[in-house]
Order: sequence, then structure tokens, then C-alpha cells
Amino acid sequence: MYTIAALYHFTRFADPAAIKPALLELCLTHEVKGTLLLAGEGINGTIAGPRAGIDAVIAHLRALPGCDALEWKEATSETPPFPRMKVRLKREIVTMGQPDVDPASKVGNYVAPADWNALIQSPDVAVIDTRNDYEVAIGTFDGAIDPQTKSFGEFPAWWEENKHRFHNKKIAMFCTGGIRCEKSTNYLLGQGVEDVYHLKGGILKYLEEVPQEDSTWEGDCFVFDARVSVGHGLREGPHVLCHGCRQPILPQDMQRPEYEHGVSCHNCFDQTSDWDKDRFRERQKQIKLAEARAQEG
Repeated sequence: MYTIAALYHFTRFADPAAIKPALLELCLTHEVKGTLLLAGEGINGTIAGPRAGIDAVIAHLRALPGCDALEWKEATSETPPFPRMKVRLKREIVTMGQPDVDPASKVGNYVAPADWNALIQSPDVAVIDTRNDYEVAIGTFDGAIDPQTKSFGEFPAWWEENKHRFHNKKIAMFCTGGIRCEKSTNYLLGQGVEDVYHLKGGILKYLEEVPQEDSTWEGDCFVFDARVSVGHGLREGPHVLCHGCRQPILPQDMQRPEYEHGVSCHNCFDQTSDWDKDRFRERQKQIKLAEARAQEG
């Protein structure tokens, strides 16, 4: 059984590059795999491995300067969710492209999962899904507004174009695990919006804690690991990943004529060139060769 830990923490790292070597070595030593992003604003990522390994990495992270309050969410998987371990240096741990945004200074009001339904069902509250369009497509909260953004960096422009819709409204926002809302709520506060709320722990915490019979969530939640999607109780969902466009599809979508394993699906078939598809086919060929060599070894 593999333990999966999704985590993020905003703090000021004076030298993120200095943190990387020991962190990567610790993960490799304990057979922990996944991706961790380091930037001047903090750390973000999802890792998986044996229980003892995850405990060791979490303890190491919480011992870093300013990270003693780091929180994480856990799930389990019967199969390894990640093929390798990566620790990457980035300009932002979640890219918004707004240099003045600083979640470490101030964010919106946290709302516990148990209190979320009452808030979003209030008539003076506008609920905004801050995730990307392909994530929203497979599940969201009843009545939530979909900005139809393809990346989080598009959110500020969307807000600027649509803010007139929310005059005299309280704003409640949510995302997968909470990290995007740390930035989006700080951004709205900076834009002069007074009543800003966000779901503490994100959709994942809501699906973990709120019983399905009381839930206002509809569909599944996209996750950035081999599970692809999860539902209530964080049970693994039915979706698989198209490795051509990295978007979730259902098993029945694999029967459509546009689908070719590792190359395309109905979402991306018309979006990639023949050259792209040939490149993806070569990638699949190399993956199969690598798998065959591993089995022979």
C-alpha cells in the first residue's frame, strides 16, 4: 500500500536551490516518488511512498524555516502513483503571474468543509471554481461559476472582465487542494473585494469529510497523479488520462475513433498536428521498449 501526501505551504525561502539537494536525497533514500516544487514563495507538490518514507519527508519539510505549520492531505493507492522523484526549482509554486500577490501576508476567510454548503447556498454569495476548464468539466459544486480558463494565469484577466457581475456579492472560491485559492483570495483582496472566502483543504478535504448524502458536489475531482480522479471518500474515480493532451477521459471515450493510446483522444485529436502525433507514437514506442527491458531485467 502506498501513502499519497498532497501538500503546499507559503513561506519565504531565501535560497530555494539550497534546499533541493538534501530534500531530493531524502526522498530517494526512502523510496518516495512524485514531484515537489520549490520557489521563493514556498513549496508545493504531491508525493507517494511507504508510510515511513512519507513520515520522514514530512518531518524534514516541517523542519525547514517557516514550515512548522505545513499541512498535508493523505490518501492511499494499491499501485505506485508516480514513476520517479522530481524536485524542481520554479519562479512560483503555482503560476499566477502576479508579482504583488503574497498569500503569506493575507488570504480570504477559511471555511471548513462542514460549513461550506451553508455558505454557498446563501443568495448573497457567488461561488467561483478557480480550476482549469478540463478539471471543471468532470465535476464541480452545484451552481458554481466556471471561468473557463485554460491556466490559472488567466484568472486575473477573467476577473477584470467579469467583476461587474459580482457587485455587492460575497465571493467564495475553491480548488483541488486549496493552493490556488490562497493566491486568488489574496488577489481579490488586493482588488478591493472585502468579503472573500475559500474552502479550507479544497475539494479533496470536502470529499473526505462530508458524507455523500449531504454533499453538493457533482461528478469527480481531477487529481494530478495516477488515480486521475477521485470521488466521495476519496475513492478512485473512473477516469483515465489521455497522454496526448493530459486531460481526463472516461473508459468509453477510449472506444471513440479519435482515441489512440498515448497519442490522442476526442479532446485533442483536432488540436495536434500529424507531426505531433508521430512524435507521441515514438514516445509510446520508447516507453514500451523501456518496460520490456525492465521486465527482462
